[in-house]
This record gives sequence, structure tokens and C-alpha cells, in this order.
Amino acid sequence: MRVLAAMSGGVDSAVAAALAVEAGHDVVGVHMALSRNRDQFRTGSRGCCSIEDAGDARRAADVLGIPYYVWDLSERFEETVVADFLSEYEAGRTPNPCVRCNEHIKFEALLDKATALGFDAVATGHYAQVVTREAPDGTVVRELHRSPNDEKDQSYVLAVMGPDRLARSMFPLGGFASKAEVRAEAERRGLSVSAKPDSYDICFVADGDTRGFLRDRLGSRPGEVVDTDGTVVGEHDGAYAFTVGQRKGLGLGRPAADGRARYVVDVQTSTNTVVVGPAELLSVDRIGAGKAVWLAAPHERADGVWIDDVEVQVRAHGAPVPARVRSTTADGVPAMEVELTGRALRGVAAGQSLVVYRGTRVLGQGTVARAWRA
Repeated sequence: MRVLAAMSGGVDSAVAAALAVEAGHDVVGVHMALSRNRDQFRTGSRGCCSIEDAGDARRAADVLGIPYYVWDLSERFEETVVADFLSEYEAGRTPNPCVRCNEHIKFEALLDKATALGFDAVATGHYAQVVTREAPDGTVVRELHRSPNDEKDQSYVLAVMGPDRLARSMFPLGGFASKAEVRAEAERRGLSVSAKPDSYDICFVADGDTRGFLRDRLGSRPGEVVDTDGTVVGEHDGAYAFTVGQRKGLGLGRPAADGRARYVVDVQTSTNTVVVGPAELLSVDRIGAGKAVWLAAPHERADGVWIDDVEVQVRAHGAPVPARVRSTTADGVPAMEVELTGRALRGVAAGQSLVVYRGTRVLGQGTVARAWRA
């Protein structure tokens, strides 16, 4: 197969490209330039997409003996991932930019361009597994599963891709149980990135100051922090900088009457108000999610029928909880309803990605619209 290897400049994507070459594929490496100001997108292990990263990716491609190109996707990245990040926070929701990047950049812009150029698949350094099985009708089904490396598993942020894009994607690191194994593989192959630090946090907020980034882009919007009874207990510089479940950085002027900690329980953008309250107000056992994307076949999720014995996860490294879920529509858009059948979840915020699992298999994904206690 002709395979386009997405090479970020890190060890994971370098080893993934190496394994694709070793498997006998005709591999071409490409680095996605996502930043408009690439000199400022890495601070130590924070951020990515710097000139340093592009150079590391080129050196890895040279070692592997494969062609290498840089594709400028910075305008698309700004118009989709960054713009979505800002608009979601401005609307009082809590987005996951890694999910949006996989949706709009890696498995839309990159994959579609690769397909147009005649490539059969895109290989990335994500930690997830693709399991192929034969269905009762004889068709071949590709399933997305968790990585055996629990600490690095990225199936949560990949669930948004859908079955068509999954069919054209490869995750060569799917069988690795630890990052140490990947680094050892890189060292064995003579890849200079074997000891390079992982990037983390939001790539376009290289200094880690998300609130500062939002303030710079959205401006100062002073407002009130109120208790659940409407009593003003503090002030803020922009309700967009707060998220449901947040405890630190609330700037409260006085403690609660009962002395207990308070958390953000609501962000009311219409009035630019942040509402705080006790921890018990954060517990929910019902969730409605929109923009659903299903990897499970239609017969496995008949609309309106509850799917039992599944688990849902609402954070990239959050613990999955038992639930049942059903496929629905909202204003003509695929959606899902979730009932938690075990423990309740705390601090579920609109805008978060909700992923449905059965065992290690990903069944579907949706964006949280609302969460409540029955």
C-alpha cells in the first residue's frame, strides 16, 4: 500500500513510520505545519509544530530513507481547531482541542489530501488498536480498540473519526504496552528522537496559560461570581475562562457560610455570570450528547433502543463508568442519550467529548450538550 506517514517530529510518529516501512508499504513522510508563528510553539516539552520539530521529522525520514514533505495546514488549523476552541469557551462550554484536531486536521484535511494524491492510508503515532474481524454476512469490519498501554491510550480522542476514515487509517503503535518500548525501538533503529520529551498540554498554548490565551483573544469582560442563591461572592475578568467543576482560581471574596469548598456549577454567558456551589451539585447520572459519530454498525445501535452493558468516558484519561446508551437525533443531527448505571460522574461540562466503550472497543462518540441528575 501507498502510505502517508504523519511525522510530528516526536518519537511516536517516527517509530510508526519506521514500522510502516518495515511492513513493506511505500511510505512518504509529511510534517504538518500548524502554527502561524512556529518559533513560539514549543517551550521545553510544551507545544509542538516548531521549526525544531520539523527538523527532527526530516532527520527521522532521512534515517528511514523515505521522501519527506512539509504541508502548511496552519490556516485550516486556525479556522477550525483554534476558532472552535475560542467559540466554545466563549459560549460557556469546555472543548477538547485534540479531538477537534483529529476530526478536522489529521483525519479530514490530511487524510482527504492523501487520498486525493493516491495514498491508500495515513499512518500516525497514536496509541490505539485496529481490530479486523469478519461479520456474519461475510463483510470485513474494522473496530477501534484501546491501546494495551493504558497510560498513553488515545482511543478517546480518535473516536470522532468515524468508520470511513478508520478504514483508511493505520496505528502501528497499537501493540506497544509502554512508551519505554517505543523509545527502545527508536534507539535500536538509530532515530535521534528516541529520548525527546513528549509534548503535552494544548499545542497552541505553549506556555500553558489557557486563561491568558483566552483573555488575549477574547478580551477582558468583568462580571460577577455568585452563589446558588444569587449572592455575589466574587468578581471575574471573563466568564469564558471558567469551566464546570473548577475549584481553583475562582477569586472568591469570602468563604462559604458552612466553610466548605465551592466549585463552578454553571457558566451563564448570557449574563456573564459564574455560579459556584457545593460539590454535590456537580454529580450527574444523565447525559445528552450531540453530533454523535458511531463506529458501531447500524444493527448494533438501532435508533431508540438502549444498548446495555457499556461504559462511557468524558475525559481523555478519565475513568470509564458503567452506563447504557441509545442513539437518537436532535434537530435532525445524530445524538445519544446516556444513563449511568453505576456511580455518578462529577463535573461533566457541556462541550466535552463523551466516548462509549464496550470492553476495549469504541462504539461511538458525542459532544456533551447537557448533564443532570435524575
